[in-house]
Amino acid sequence: MPLDQKPVPAQPSADSGPDSGPGLDPEKAAPASGREPAEAASGAAARADAEPWSIRQAGPWTHRDLAANGARFHIAELGSGPLVLLVHGWPEYWWAWRHQLTALAQAGYRAVALDLRGIGGSDRTPRGYDPGNLALDITGVIRSLGERRAHLVGHASGGTLAWVAAVMRPSVIQSLTVVSAAHPRDLRRALLTDRRQFAAFEHVLGFQRPWIPERRLVADDAELVGRYLTSWTGPNGLDETALHAYRQAIQIPSTAHCSIEPYRWLLRSLARPDGIQFARRMKKPITAPTLHVQGAADPVLLSHTALGGGEYVAAPYRWRLLPGVGHFPHEEAPEEFTAELLDWVGRHKE
Repeated sequence: MPLDQKPVPAQPSADSGPDSGPGLDPEKAAPASGREPAEAASGAAARADAEPWSIRQAGPWTHRDLAANGARFHIAELGSGPLVLLVHGWPEYWWAWRHQLTALAQAGYRAVALDLRGIGGSDRTPRGYDPGNLALDITGVIRSLGERRAHLVGHASGGTLAWVAAVMRPSVIQSLTVVSAAHPRDLRRALLTDRRQFAAFEHVLGFQRPWIPERRLVADDAELVGRYLTSWTGPNGLDETALHAYRQAIQIPSTAHCSIEPYRWLLRSLARPDGIQFARRMKKPITAPTLHVQGAADPVLLSHTALGGGEYVAAPYRWRLLPGVGHFPHEEAPEEFTAELLDWVGRHKE
């Protein structure tokens, strides 16, 4: 497949995975009829009522595709200098890092936001959603960008993969920033022993059923995704433009299915040999300097579950608990989070 090197919309493959969403074009997922511009607030959300919606939002960044680990990945790129790779969580896509892309570029970094396999503008493959393979996607993208090493930043499920990548390919990770994500061994322990954390993962339990979750996620203009996003934030919340974008993104054909496959693996593998083997592998100490950021008001990944990740880090480790912040620190408190990130990567440039 030829790589699109131009900052113009490309068509993600709609037939590379099961079609669980409505018949939406991946780059032209228009909002539901009857949605008034006033409801969509301003900016990109308001324009989407008159124009086809695209995952490749315009901005100072450049959009292009890369081949890595047997698939095609969409990235948004801005700036030059040491590479900082930003990996989103669920149910977001690359646009979650719009604040950090510009700030990192202004600070002298090459900032790249990645769409994970099965999400946004990246390929929707029929398999490959276990954490080991997804982590190899990330390190493969670093190599495809022509870099030997990168500062890796991951949020939620992307943060879990950041932990895994640092274990599997330590020489590639210059520094690690994990946001709203416990170390995989801590998360596994909490899901097996902590009723509060298990209850907080109620949505993950619902994902275990076949096909029904996909249909619920895209129904009524992805209303359920909007409710998740609203209930998972602190007092600052997410603006209407962001809510609109993430609700549209989940409706791209096959995205609802592909995006929850890692969560199906997470619970179904707890007692399987592959899950047990993965947990053992994650005992290996992480040698990258690690910044661990957690919102104190996060109702999804409880702060006491995330606390303790430093046990697995054989390098400088910093824990930051942000008061009044929920599951999305990089969007709820972008200035505070970005300041922490810039300070951390600045300390570990060499």
